[in-house]
Amino acid sequence: MRKLPPLNAVKAFEVAARHVSFTKAAAELNVTHGAVSRQVALLEDWLGVALFRRSASQLTLTDTGRNYLTEVSAVMDRLAVASMHLRQRAVPMAITVSAPPTFTMRWLIPRMSAFQRKHADVEIRVTTSLAPVNFRENSYDVAIRGQQAPLADNSSAPFMTEIITPVCHVDLLDKLRPGKPQDLRTQTLIGYGTEPYAWADWLKAAGVPQLRPANTLHFEQMYFALQAASEGLGIVLVPLFLVIDDVVAGRLCLPFGLRAAKRRTYFANFGSGAQSGSVVREFCAWLQQEGRDTEQSAADWVAGKGWAL
Repeated sequence: MRKLPPLNAVKAFEVAARHVSFTKAAAELNVTHGAVSRQVALLEDWLGVALFRRSASQLTLTDTGRNYLTEVSAVMDRLAVASMHLRQRAVPMAITVSAPPTFTMRWLIPRMSAFQRKHADVEIRVTTSLAPVNFRENSYDVAIRGQQAPLADNSSAPFMTEIITPVCHVDLLDKLRPGKPQDLRTQTLIGYGTEPYAWADWLKAAGVPQLRPANTLHFEQMYFALQAASEGLGIVLVPLFLVIDDVVAGRLCLPFGLRAAKRRTYFANFGSGAQSGSVVREFCAWLQQEGRDTEQSAADWVAGKGWAL
């Protein structure tokens, strides 16, 4: 028989650890700050370890807490995906959303429960793709893509600014201080086949176009490249909004700040004849609110560093 921890406590921990805030976790879970604190304490008692360090002015994850969050998040993501597939048979109203794979895993899925709490009768069917949007040849209702401008002949709702910047594991930070682009001569640069901003472009914008790194790694998808960076294998160029939770929690860092960062906009695109009509518009409005919340988290963190977005 499996010996599982109290699952409500695990859920409270995952949300609190993702935000590194009991207050923000309480808002997402629609409970009180005290309820989140009690659930986390219950889990710590059950595990017999401290997951957070608490002080009057700051909440931080312990090393054990960071490692536990990685495992818990992966399990909850898999559970969310499996549950969505099963609910397709039970929920009468559905919209199909096409989105990039890494965006789906790292940003969309962790936030979808907020939409489903408000729209319990709506099934969100998610497919992943990076292909150009084509509503005539595909059956999705909403197509999320990073774009330079709205699409012609379709409705496009901007919901979040993408800031692509170098990211690495915090253990590499000491080797990169004071964080000059020239320091990359001793580092491994990680690339991926779907990258919207190549290292050659970043190096040129940073003023070192001829720089040669110590090594390179290349992957097919952003997800694998980001995982490699999370394991300390090198530095990768990724959108800040995909990693802001990890950056705030102290697992990842921006070794060069926002130097030579590239900006692009994420749009929710939908055709004029979308079958789900008002539900599609409500989903896009929810994306815009979640996008504003994510951008605010990033802006707060950046302001704390004395940088400017």
